[in-house]
Amino acid sequence: MTRTAAREIAARLCFALSANGYPAENVLDETLSPEYYETLVEEDAVFSVYPDEKQKAYICRLVKGIGEHNAELDGYIEKYAKGWSFGRISRTAVAVMKIAMYEILYMPEVPAGAAINEAVEIAKKYEEEETVPFVNGVLGGFVRGEVPAE
Repeated sequence: MTRTAAREIAARLCFALSANGYPAENVLDETLSPEYYETLVEEDAVFSVYPDEKQKAYICRLVKGIGEHNAELDGYIEKYAKGWSFGRISRTAVAVMKIAMYEILYMPEVPAGAAINEAVEIAKKYEEEETVPFVNGVLGGFVRGEVPAE
């Protein structure tokens, strides 16, 4: 499994966090149980390979971190989604942007450009074509406005 696939799985789990309001731990425990996980392949091919311990740790770090910083990340999306009300943005696009924002803010080993590129690629897979430049623009504005230049 690639890191991209781990991000996709994390985005799917973050979508579930926003959809059902369960704590991150509950969503992770349920979804990453081998029995339940194998049933998800019918829903999305990204679930065709069970994550190894390193990938599982990465997914858990993202999902737990986003759960802890959810309001902060929502605020950044609202701030940089110029001309869009938060409620108008698809939950999938929100989940994808939260993954990138969390990586940029709290995972210094992930370069901002890589986080944005991955988010754009995931958005291409799960979103309408016109949403992809929106995701890129929000994340670009976020980096310019919130991340100190090195």
